[in-house]
Amino acid sequence: MKKKKMLFLVMLCFVWTCTIQAQVNLGKANAEHDEEEETEEIEEISEDEIAVTDSEGNEELIEFPEAMTYDLDSLLNLYMSKNYLGKSGDCEMKNENPTFDREVYIERLRRIPSIMELAYNDIVQRFIDRYSGRLRYSVSYMLGAANFYMPIFEEALDTYQLPLELKYLPIIESALNPKAVSHAGATGLWQFMLSSGKQYGLEINSLVDERRDPVKSSYAAARMLRDLYRIFGDWNLVIAAYNCGPENIKKAIHRANGEKDYWKIYPYLPAETRGYVPAFIAANYIMTYYCEHNICPMTTYLPAQSDTVVVNKELHLEQIAGVIGTDIDLLRSLNPEFRRDIVPGNSKPYAIRMPISDTGKFIDNQDSIFNYRTTELLTKRAIVDVNDDLPTYTRGKRGGYSQKRGRRSRHHSTRGGGRRSRGDSGSSVTIRKGQTLSEIAKRNGTTVAKLKKLNGIKGTNIRAGKKIRVK
Repeated sequence: MKKKKMLFLVMLCFVWTCTIQAQVNLGKANAEHDEEEETEEIEEISEDEIAVTDSEGNEELIEFPEAMTYDLDSLLNLYMSKNYLGKSGDCEMKNENPTFDREVYIERLRRIPSIMELAYNDIVQRFIDRYSGRLRYSVSYMLGAANFYMPIFEEALDTYQLPLELKYLPIIESALNPKAVSHAGATGLWQFMLSSGKQYGLEINSLVDERRDPVKSSYAAARMLRDLYRIFGDWNLVIAAYNCGPENIKKAIHRANGEKDYWKIYPYLPAETRGYVPAFIAANYIMTYYCEHNICPMTTYLPAQSDTVVVNKELHLEQIAGVIGTDIDLLRSLNPEFRRDIVPGNSKPYAIRMPISDTGKFIDNQDSIFNYRTTELLTKRAIVDVNDDLPTYTRGKRGGYSQKRGRRSRHHSTRGGGRRSRGDSGSSVTIRKGQTLSEIAKRNGTTVAKLKKLNGIKGTNIRAGKKIRVK
């Protein structure tokens, strides 16, 4: 009996131990599962998105505009950055971003002199935090680069009587990178798509892309913004339409039962456009109140004044650099619209921008410039000779191909500089356009005097298309 009780207690302990161990293992498994779920939830929110919770506790993801994800090194490696921007000497940039009460942000936005509504909410705050925190060194670059581009933007906007605060649109479009190209193919400071660029008069082909020209693209953007305002009559809707197109805004208005308030059609907009107006408001804020966030502008060294020369022949930028000694990278920076350094002046006159001190050198050395390394840099041929010394292949009776050897066609082209024909009295060639007697004589192993005597030619004029005897 004692043995049975002892055996029963041992078994009870064993079961109890196993149960405890199972519970521990289950707890570990649940904890690991919860941790995996939490990790997966965190991983869903990328660096290019922010999570926003609404008043009902629903969470949504908002995409940052693509320019807010650019690598700072790519901006600092631009020619203008490396040569005309430097660290601030008077301002000590601290890596400390002070925070303020929401009333402070509201009051600061209210004080910005603007026609456009620069309203505050939690989403706008998240974008201000992004600019003043993670992107603070990019803001430092943009504050310096603004000295190059803002006067151009303001002049274009003022020409069409548009709000000057729109000059900060390229901040969120391209981070003031004139070479910016989005994943969708939008190009330049104002990020024009190819179709919209052409619609607003920008030339875009294999050699020229005026979307990259700061001046021409700014005026095109001003015309586009003017036209969008004529459609919507609200500046927040205008810049939203600039991002996703007017059709998407019209659809959002329809889904919102005709509401024409950006913040009311907000849920029906594409993910990136939902962050576009908040990013624009935040850009206006940070470019105005950067000092309050310990951000120092990069020092700007304005480049030498530039001027243009007009050419009506095809030209490579390296031809200019090679003859007058101008830095090729400077020429590329001043003429970003020429995609492959080639100016197609043979199609229409083009203006080339260069330092004002070099325009005189260009004029004085123009012939030398056009003749410099022409065959190396401008390799497209206007006329080509066909190599017809190869065997002639003809289709055989059974559908295959047979090779004719040892026979030359009656009108077979030769090295004589024209189409040669043989008769009983000798050989003749057909004169090609641009050929001279000396060239024909040299090609056919004779002299000009013999050709003139053989063909009864008194002067030196010969006509293309006529036959001339060579032997």
